[in-house]
Amino acid sequence: MNILVINCGSSSLKYQLIDTNSKSVLAKGLCERIGIEGSKLTHEPVGKDELIVEKPMKDHQVAVDMVMKALLDAQYGVIKDISEISAVGHRVVHGSKYYSDPVQINEDVKKVIKDSSDFSPLHNPANLIGIEACEKAMPNIPHVAVFDTAFHQTMPEKAFIYAIPYEYYEKYNIRRYGFHGTSHSYVSKKVLELSGLDPNNSKIIVAHLGNGASITAVQNGKCVDTSMGLTPLEGLIMGTRSGDIDAGVLQYIAHKEGMDIDELLNMLNKKSGMLGLSGISSDFRDVRKAADEGNHRAEVASEAFVYRVAKYIGSYVAAMNGVDAIAFTAGVGENDGAKRAEICEYLGYLGIQLDDKQINVRGEEALISTPDSKVKVYAIPTNEELSIAQQTFALINK
Repeated sequence: MNILVINCGSSSLKYQLIDTNSKSVLAKGLCERIGIEGSKLTHEPVGKDELIVEKPMKDHQVAVDMVMKALLDAQYGVIKDISEISAVGHRVVHGSKYYSDPVQINEDVKKVIKDSSDFSPLHNPANLIGIEACEKAMPNIPHVAVFDTAFHQTMPEKAFIYAIPYEYYEKYNIRRYGFHGTSHSYVSKKVLELSGLDPNNSKIIVAHLGNGASITAVQNGKCVDTSMGLTPLEGLIMGTRSGDIDAGVLQYIAHKEGMDIDELLNMLNKKSGMLGLSGISSDFRDVRKAADEGNHRAEVASEAFVYRVAKYIGSYVAAMNGVDAIAFTAGVGENDGAKRAEICEYLGYLGIQLDDKQINVRGEEALISTPDSKVKVYAIPTNEELSIAQQTFALINK
């Protein structure tokens, strides 16, 4: 069964056509600069030449139509008819408190996505635009929403509640939601598969470390805590996001610099993190290079990131009263052996021992701890698109 996975941004559209039987990608691509001069479609069919189309895309409807044309193209396409697509799985960032599982899209679902835009103003509106464009292009097949926040809906109230007046939770649903849920779900399930742990008696910590970064505690297959909050700003130090910060800092800076709340949040989301600390880049590779060359601020940024990750892992060991396995994923987690080793240096009390021959593995599934390590440690590439396709397949075949 072929599932088309769609991930819409405000000016972009990523897609993959996945055969869920073989778990293989038939084609993938990217529409970029939608609504902006210089629009371009890059279409990559497996086993065929890449197709690049530079053509104005005034909106997402034009982009979706171009994607369908590419998928059906006699030379570059991988299907002969739209009927070969069984369903479309849409990545949606925020589902508020309403959805803990994928859901077939109808008007009520679209209303929740729209109403949740207050929590995700950059993503949810774009996700909704993509959904409606795909519905017009493919009106006779199921469309399914898979929410980034869904996996974390199993958190107990003690983990998701903020210690502010309770009325704000009751009135506005202000609470911790968490993100990267599709990735955390996929990787934690992959750990169970690789390790042979009992799904109903397991304690796993997933560290999704990239430009956006989060950590999740997964007990018996369910999320019990995660580092991101109402928005993706809470938690770890990230590429340009500050992560955890004393709110009093904002008042102090506001008074000193004459900044309003929108300017402060822009600073925390786009000018902080590794970029703000190092003054060099939001890219971890650039910061590491500068640190290796003796740049003090880059050294501090790198060390602070590692320290924050280790602290969160330690706190989740306490939350679950133990841990069986830790998995590193996403750009840094999958590829940076040195960072993994630095983080695990803080975790010696857990009896972790890393395998020197495996620690530097890049972009592939690997057990990177030794056979006698008391906690199994893995590097596992995430595959959010496959996870969305599988969840979509499971829903429409219930």
